[in-house]
Amino acid sequence: MTRFLCLLFPNVTQLDLTGPAQVFSRLPGAEVELAWHDLSPVPTDAGFSIVPTTTLADAGQADVLFVLGGQGAFELFEDEVALEFLRRQAAGARFVTSVCTGSFTLAAAGLLTGRRATSHWGSLPLLAGLGAVPVAERVVRDGNVVTGAGVSSGVDFALSLAAELFGDAEAKRVQLMIEYDPRPPFDAGGPTRPDVDPDEVAAITARLAAARGPLVARAAERLRLDSRS
Repeated sequence: MTRFLCLLFPNVTQLDLTGPAQVFSRLPGAEVELAWHDLSPVPTDAGFSIVPTTTLADAGQADVLFVLGGQGAFELFEDEVALEFLRRQAAGARFVTSVCTGSFTLAAAGLLTGRRATSHWGSLPLLAGLGAVPVAERVVRDGNVVTGAGVSSGVDFALSLAAELFGDAEAKRVQLMIEYDPRPPFDAGGPTRPDVDPDEVAAITARLAAARGPLVARAAERLRLDSRS
Protein backbone atom coordinates (compact mmCIF):
# COMPACT_ATOMS: atom_id res chain seq x y z
CA MET A 1 0.00 0.00 0.00
CA THR A 2 1.13 3.54 -0.75
CA ARG A 3 -0.49 6.23 1.38
CA PHE A 4 -0.97 9.60 -0.29
CA LEU A 5 -1.79 12.03 2.50
CA CYS A 6 -3.17 15.39 1.35
CA LEU A 7 -3.44 18.42 3.63
CA LEU A 8 -6.88 19.92 3.06
CA PHE A 9 -7.81 23.42 4.24
CA PRO A 10 -10.47 26.12 3.67
CA ASN A 11 -10.22 28.17 0.49
CA VAL A 12 -8.18 25.51 -1.30
CA THR A 13 -8.06 25.46 -5.10
CA GLN A 14 -9.96 22.25 -5.71
CA LEU A 15 -8.22 21.26 -8.98
CA ASP A 16 -4.90 21.27 -7.12
CA LEU A 17 -6.35 18.32 -5.23
CA THR A 18 -8.76 16.61 -7.56
CA GLY A 19 -6.44 16.39 -10.58
CA PRO A 20 -3.57 14.65 -8.74
CA ALA A 21 -5.97 12.64 -6.56
CA GLN A 22 -7.56 11.16 -9.67
CA VAL A 23 -4.12 10.00 -10.82
CA PHE A 24 -3.08 8.72 -7.39
CA SER A 25 -6.31 6.79 -6.88
CA ARG A 26 -5.65 4.68 -10.00
CA LEU A 27 -2.23 3.49 -8.91
CA PRO A 28 -1.75 -0.05 -7.53
CA GLY A 29 -2.45 -0.29 -3.81
CA ALA A 30 -2.97 3.46 -3.46
CA GLU A 31 -4.73 4.93 -0.44
CA VAL A 32 -5.62 8.61 -0.78
CA GLU A 33 -6.43 10.40 2.48
CA LEU A 34 -7.50 14.01 3.02
CA ALA A 35 -6.53 15.43 6.40
CA TRP A 36 -7.80 18.48 8.27
CA HIS A 37 -8.43 19.52 11.87
CA ASP A 38 -11.82 17.78 11.89
CA LEU A 39 -14.09 15.86 9.53
CA SER A 40 -16.45 18.72 8.68
CA PRO A 41 -16.78 19.61 4.97
CA VAL A 42 -14.03 22.03 3.92
CA PRO A 43 -15.04 24.86 1.55
CA THR A 44 -13.02 25.25 -1.65
CA ASP A 45 -12.51 28.37 -3.74
CA ALA A 46 -14.87 26.90 -6.35
CA GLY A 47 -17.97 27.25 -4.17
CA PHE A 48 -18.37 23.63 -3.07
CA SER A 49 -16.89 21.64 -0.21
CA ILE A 50 -14.75 18.52 0.11
CA VAL A 51 -15.05 16.13 3.04
CA PRO A 52 -11.84 15.11 4.84
CA THR A 53 -11.25 11.41 5.45
CA THR A 54 -9.06 11.81 8.54
CA THR A 55 -7.85 14.42 11.01
CA LEU A 56 -4.41 15.89 11.54
CA ALA A 57 -4.24 14.09 14.87
CA ASP A 58 -5.35 10.68 13.58
CA ALA A 59 -3.64 10.51 10.19
CA GLY A 60 -1.19 7.67 9.69
CA GLN A 61 2.30 8.21 8.34
CA ALA A 62 2.35 9.33 4.73
CA ASP A 63 4.42 7.72 2.04
CA VAL A 64 3.67 10.79 -0.08
CA LEU A 65 2.85 14.01 1.76
CA PHE A 66 0.95 16.35 -0.54
CA VAL A 67 0.07 20.01 0.03
CA LEU A 68 -2.40 21.89 -2.15
CA GLY A 69 -2.56 25.53 -3.15
CA GLY A 70 -4.95 28.45 -3.15
CA GLN A 71 -5.26 31.54 -1.01
CA GLY A 72 -5.92 29.27 1.95
CA ALA A 73 -2.34 28.00 1.71
CA PHE A 74 -1.16 31.43 2.88
CA GLU A 75 -3.70 31.53 5.69
CA LEU A 76 -2.09 28.32 7.03
CA PHE A 77 1.02 30.34 7.90
CA GLU A 78 -0.68 31.21 11.19
CA ASP A 79 -1.80 27.62 11.90
CA GLU A 80 1.00 26.13 13.98
CA VAL A 81 -0.87 22.84 14.41
CA ALA A 82 -1.02 22.35 10.63
CA LEU A 83 2.62 23.41 10.18
CA GLU A 84 3.77 21.00 12.88
CA PHE A 85 1.71 18.26 11.22
CA LEU A 86 3.67 18.89 8.02
CA ARG A 87 7.01 18.81 9.80
CA ARG A 88 6.14 15.57 11.58
CA GLN A 89 4.83 13.87 8.45
CA ALA A 90 7.71 15.10 6.28
CA ALA A 91 10.23 13.47 8.61
CA GLY A 92 8.90 10.00 7.73
CA ALA A 93 7.58 10.49 4.20
CA ARG A 94 9.25 9.06 1.11
CA PHE A 95 8.25 12.16 -0.86
CA VAL A 96 7.25 15.65 0.29
CA THR A 97 5.21 17.31 -2.45
CA SER A 98 2.99 20.22 -3.42
CA VAL A 99 1.14 21.78 -6.30
CA CYS A 100 0.67 25.48 -6.97
CA THR A 101 1.05 27.66 -3.86
CA GLY A 102 1.16 24.61 -1.60
CA SER A 103 4.92 25.07 -1.88
CA PHE A 104 4.56 28.24 0.19
CA THR A 105 3.00 26.25 3.03
CA LEU A 106 5.85 23.74 2.89
CA ALA A 107 8.30 26.65 2.94
CA ALA A 108 6.53 28.31 5.87
CA ALA A 109 6.96 25.04 7.77
CA GLY A 110 10.70 25.26 7.12
CA LEU A 111 10.70 22.33 4.68
CA LEU A 112 12.01 24.08 1.55
CA THR A 113 15.00 25.98 2.90
CA GLY A 114 17.69 25.86 0.22
CA ARG A 115 15.51 23.62 -1.98
CA ARG A 116 14.59 24.21 -5.61
CA ALA A 117 10.83 24.46 -5.95
CA THR A 118 8.10 25.81 -8.18
CA SER A 119 4.66 27.33 -7.71
CA HIS A 120 2.03 29.32 -9.60
CA TRP A 121 3.79 31.84 -11.86
CA GLY A 122 1.97 34.80 -10.31
CA SER A 123 3.51 34.21 -6.88
CA LEU A 124 6.68 32.28 -7.71
CA PRO A 125 9.18 35.13 -7.01
CA LEU A 126 7.82 35.48 -3.47
CA LEU A 127 8.96 31.93 -2.67
CA ALA A 128 12.54 33.14 -2.26
CA GLY A 129 11.45 35.13 0.79
CA LEU A 130 10.83 31.83 2.60
CA GLY A 131 14.25 30.40 1.83
CA ALA A 132 13.40 28.32 -1.24
CA VAL A 133 15.00 28.61 -4.67
CA PRO A 134 12.20 29.48 -7.16
CA VAL A 135 12.31 27.59 -10.46
CA ALA A 136 9.94 28.42 -13.31
CA GLU A 137 9.30 24.86 -14.46
CA ARG A 138 6.16 22.74 -14.55
CA VAL A 139 7.51 20.01 -12.25
CA VAL A 140 10.62 20.40 -10.09
CA ARG A 141 12.37 17.72 -8.04
CA ASP A 142 15.02 18.41 -5.42
CA GLY A 143 15.89 15.23 -3.54
CA ASN A 144 12.66 13.83 -2.12
CA VAL A 145 10.82 17.15 -2.59
CA VAL A 146 8.66 17.31 -5.72
CA THR A 147 6.66 20.44 -6.54
CA GLY A 148 4.27 21.27 -9.36
CA ALA A 149 3.49 24.69 -10.80
CA GLY A 150 0.01 26.21 -10.97
CA VAL A 151 -3.29 24.33 -10.78
CA SER A 152 -3.54 22.25 -13.97
CA SER A 153 0.13 21.31 -13.75
CA GLY A 154 -0.94 19.06 -10.88
CA VAL A 155 -1.76 16.33 -13.40
CA ASP A 156 1.75 16.53 -14.89
CA PHE A 157 3.17 16.49 -11.37
CA ALA A 158 1.10 13.45 -10.39
CA LEU A 159 2.04 11.48 -13.50
CA SER A 160 5.73 12.31 -12.95
CA LEU A 161 5.46 11.10 -9.36
CA ALA A 162 3.56 7.98 -10.46
CA ALA A 163 6.43 7.12 -12.81
CA GLU A 164 8.91 7.60 -9.97
CA LEU A 165 6.93 5.34 -7.67
CA PHE A 166 5.64 2.67 -10.05
CA GLY A 167 7.55 3.06 -13.33
CA ASP A 168 6.83 4.70 -16.66
CA ALA A 169 4.52 1.95 -17.89
CA GLU A 170 2.14 2.37 -14.97
CA ALA A 171 2.13 6.16 -15.31
CA LYS A 172 1.38 5.84 -19.02
CA ARG A 173 -1.48 3.44 -18.24
CA VAL A 174 -3.06 5.99 -15.90
CA GLN A 175 -2.56 8.80 -18.41
CA LEU A 176 -4.37 6.74 -21.00
CA MET A 177 -7.21 5.83 -18.64
CA ILE A 178 -7.90 9.45 -17.73
CA GLU A 179 -7.41 10.50 -21.37
CA TYR A 180 -4.94 13.19 -20.45
CA ASP A 181 -4.23 14.53 -23.93
CA PRO A 182 -4.48 18.31 -23.51
CA ARG A 183 -5.17 20.38 -26.59
CA PRO A 184 -6.28 23.78 -25.26
CA PRO A 185 -8.27 26.11 -27.52
CA PHE A 186 -5.89 29.00 -26.79
CA ASP A 187 -2.14 29.31 -26.34
CA ALA A 188 -2.58 31.30 -23.14
CA GLY A 189 -1.58 28.82 -20.44
CA GLY A 190 1.41 30.73 -19.08
CA PRO A 191 2.65 34.30 -18.73
CA THR A 192 4.95 34.12 -21.76
CA ARG A 193 2.57 32.38 -24.17
CA PRO A 194 1.66 34.23 -27.40
CA ASP A 195 -2.06 34.61 -26.68
CA VAL A 196 -1.45 36.27 -23.29
CA ASP A 197 -1.91 39.99 -22.69
CA PRO A 198 1.24 41.30 -20.92
CA ASP A 199 -0.84 43.91 -19.11
CA GLU A 200 -2.95 41.12 -17.63
CA VAL A 201 0.17 39.32 -16.46
CA ALA A 202 1.41 42.49 -14.76
CA ALA A 203 -1.96 43.15 -13.14
CA ILE A 204 -2.25 39.61 -11.76
CA THR A 205 1.31 39.62 -10.45
CA ALA A 206 0.79 42.97 -8.71
CA ARG A 207 -2.52 41.87 -7.18
CA LEU A 208 -1.08 38.63 -5.83
CA ALA A 209 2.02 40.38 -4.48
CA ALA A 210 -0.15 42.87 -2.62
CA ALA A 211 -2.35 40.13 -1.14
CA ARG A 212 0.34 37.60 -0.35
CA GLY A 213 3.57 39.54 0.09
CA PRO A 214 2.83 40.70 3.67
CA LEU A 215 1.85 37.14 4.69
CA VAL A 216 5.09 35.80 3.25
CA ALA A 217 7.10 38.50 5.03
CA ARG A 218 5.55 37.63 8.40
CA ALA A 219 6.17 33.92 7.85
CA ALA A 220 9.77 34.65 6.85
CA GLU A 221 10.28 36.58 10.08
CA ARG A 222 8.93 33.66 12.12
CA LEU A 223 11.34 31.29 10.35
CA ARG A 224 14.20 33.67 11.12
CA LEU A 225 13.29 33.84 14.77
CA ASP A 226 12.83 30.07 15.00
CA SER A 227 16.28 29.49 13.51
CA ARG A 228 17.79 31.66 16.25
CA SER A 229 15.99 29.97 19.14
